[in-house]
Amino acid sequence: MPAESPTPAKAAVNLTADDLRHRGFTLRAVLTGALMGAGLSLCNIYLGLKIGWGMNMSVTAALLAFGFWQVAVRLFKLPSFGVLENNINQTGASAGASISSAGLVAPIPALALLTGQTLSWPQLSVWVLSVGLVGVVAAIAVRKQLLVDGGLVFPGGVATGETLKEMYAHGQEAIDRVRMLLGGAAAGAMSKLANILWHPPHIVAPVTLGAGGKVATGYTLANLTFSLEPSLLMVATGGIIGLRASISMVLGAVLAWLVLGPMALEQGWMAPGPVDPRAGWFSTGVKWLLWPGVTMMVVASLTSFAFSAKSLVATVQGMRSGSKAAPDLTDVSRPVLLGALLVVLVASTTLQVALFDIKPWLAALGVLLSLLLAVVAGRVSGETGVTPVGAMGKVTQLTFGVLDPSNADLLHDIKSGQILGSYPKHQYVAQAGGVLGGSLVGSAAYLVLIPDPKNQLLTDEWAAPAVATWKAVAEVFQQGISAMPPMALEAMGIAAVVAIVLTLVEKLAPKKITRFVPSPVSLGLAFTIQGYTVLAFLFGAALMEISRKVAPEKTEKYGIVLCAGIIAGESLIGVGDAFVKMFGG
Repeated sequence: MPAESPTPAKAAVNLTADDLRHRGFTLRAVLTGALMGAGLSLCNIYLGLKIGWGMNMSVTAALLAFGFWQVAVRLFKLPSFGVLENNINQTGASAGASISSAGLVAPIPALALLTGQTLSWPQLSVWVLSVGLVGVVAAIAVRKQLLVDGGLVFPGGVATGETLKEMYAHGQEAIDRVRMLLGGAAAGAMSKLANILWHPPHIVAPVTLGAGGKVATGYTLANLTFSLEPSLLMVATGGIIGLRASISMVLGAVLAWLVLGPMALEQGWMAPGPVDPRAGWFSTGVKWLLWPGVTMMVVASLTSFAFSAKSLVATVQGMRSGSKAAPDLTDVSRPVLLGALLVVLVASTTLQVALFDIKPWLAALGVLLSLLLAVVAGRVSGETGVTPVGAMGKVTQLTFGVLDPSNADLLHDIKSGQILGSYPKHQYVAQAGGVLGGSLVGSAAYLVLIPDPKNQLLTDEWAAPAVATWKAVAEVFQQGISAMPPMALEAMGIAAVVAIVLTLVEKLAPKKITRFVPSPVSLGLAFTIQGYTVLAFLFGAALMEISRKVAPEKTEKYGIVLCAGIIAGESLIGVGDAFVKMFGG
């Protein structure tokens, strides 16, 4: 999904002598990034289990570090926290925050649903760390090819680099952004606290859609998940993902819950079950609707992946030829890179054998495939700014079902360093530190949030659409079509055709047409989350669009920052509430 990537005007910033001497590579910069990554990983895990994806936290981490060290420098008379130090910080924090994509919001919980297997905190932390380090090493391996020789744009990295330059060139604007971020966090936190303490009801429209047939009690908009939930987190998420994705999800939700849902109930393809006072028939309905929804997401992702064939060929050719440039003393040497590749290969293979009982040769092949697909994802992301996490993850799952090569965003952070003047080898250390912090804290948070996956996931509280996707694909491979409910196979066939057509139009049609074409991935996602969630998305996206029309400059500077703050504040309170319930009874 879309990442946090504001595009500020370019600004000049004067590097201090200390910046140039250390290139920002200080202990406090690395530790700040590791701690920021650990904290922000909680937000992405919480968000991922709610709606299936996380946010890029580079700018958020940069703003938080800027604000913290501004205060610390004044209070304790410390050396200023320079722009290159902040770049090292955001590099590590971004890597740590993205640790949710190492399995914590998709394959790990899906495995628990399918087999009942759960990992202890040490096991889970080590496994997630190994997956994260695979991404770091993949970024090291292709930096020269994609950023130096290839000269790819990596727009997310450019946006982060330019934002950092602007922050240090115009200090007051940076302080204003920090205040906006913290204000958003306070609003999100208070909203979640109010929800925890008073449990405000959903606002339900008293409209009965129909009754009869095999549904004796009839069904209402509320039963079909179409109500309004007071959640600032979802409104803020809509502000970030934008109108096209939000409108696509509303269309998908209408098709899923107001058309196919009633049809499936009337025909007996799915049973209504007990009506949840907050979520209606979601828990029951999603068990049927996820099949066409997951099909649409998977087929759209794989069709999109087919358009990456050129990138795959270019990647392989580039790896064969290698860089002809002189050795780069700011980067790691080839022996160090080969050693790192060997370490992550052996470590990940060993852990797969020990934790998941996978054959050694298959485990090793899975790691190599993941490395290759991570490189392809990096090239696509560098060219377009969009990281094809879903497509890469589906290719891996359909072949091995173990690793999720979704760390192409790390290359954007390396790009920001290229713009500012950080040394790549320093950023690699920061990324490793961030991954370590995110693995330890993120794994603990997941285990606290979801102590009972079988009863907690695919429910109103934790819709976990990414888990539903992995689980559904795995069930087909394990049990065949017998795992599907009545008429699900036919619905999947129609969904596959729709996904292919929409993806082809999205890829081949002129931009003036494609902006009006629904996103097939967003359409499919709406089949696996509640109607009230997508209504909140649309509300947030509409507010952001109106704000852009009324106050374009202020919205450009503060809009995404405010939304990111709200998401962080509500997520952290949600995780904190889980800890309180766990340790306080």
